[in-house]
Amino acid sequence: MSPIALGASLSALAAAGEGEGHFPPKVSDFWQPLITFGHIGDMTIALTRSMVTATIAVVVLSIWLVLTTRRAAVVPSKGQWFTELFYNFVRNDIAKDSIGGREFLKFVPLLFALFMFILLTNLFGVVPGIQMPTMARVGFPIGLTLVVYVVYHWIGIKKQGGLGKYIAWMIPEGIPGWLLPLIVPLELLTFFITRPLTLALRLFGNMFAGHMLLVVFVIGGFELLTSGNIGYALVAIPTWLLAILMTAFEVLVQALQAFVFTLLAASYIGGALADDH
Repeated sequence: MSPIALGASLSALAAAGEGEGHFPPKVSDFWQPLITFGHIGDMTIALTRSMVTATIAVVVLSIWLVLTTRRAAVVPSKGQWFTELFYNFVRNDIAKDSIGGREFLKFVPLLFALFMFILLTNLFGVVPGIQMPTMARVGFPIGLTLVVYVVYHWIGIKKQGGLGKYIAWMIPEGIPGWLLPLIVPLELLTFFITRPLTLALRLFGNMFAGHMLLVVFVIGGFELLTSGNIGYALVAIPTWLLAILMTAFEVLVQALQAFVFTLLAASYIGGALADDH
């Protein structure tokens, strides 16, 4: 939801609240589908802003990659150089360092796609007219995490020669027998629940919190400016200046979260390929 859309929603709520100046937003205030197609039980079938921004990201990245690589040469053009800059970063600083060996190359396309998609959809949070990071909707981080989840578990099962051996591999060697009833559940919880849960929620939480912080500064400045109090109106100016500073900081966080998600995905894959726990 953009600050403008949220501001309109909150203003409507304030009017409906008989002039009350302070009120908590409800969960329903954040559900503003562009088009609703129907309902299946309690589930609503709708087209949302996040779906549109995700589609835009896929189209933009596809066109960019095709245009900058279709005439790839040893001496790169500016477009090819720019693409290779991101590709080499993912290849050398993420995949190679986290996975290593000769097997890391086969996972570079997946990691590159994850990094670029997350980075672009995160940056949508500061693009005028969009102002909505796609990953601030928890379903999208969950979907990407499921891809990583399936990949690294499949690799681990294949590497160890079966599900049973894979689970046995998760248990560190040398653990006393009396500790196994405690260690085994903890290891299974870590590999099958904690890892994917934290991977998805870290990305979602940072994007949602950053978006809400910008909304608070932008809408707060607007409310101060239109409050009718000259003192409050003067405070609106530094409030918007802080919003600009927070926007610059948010860009850094958006890039960092794309890196962290991709790095953790690579480390999980590298761990699944390791001979020892």
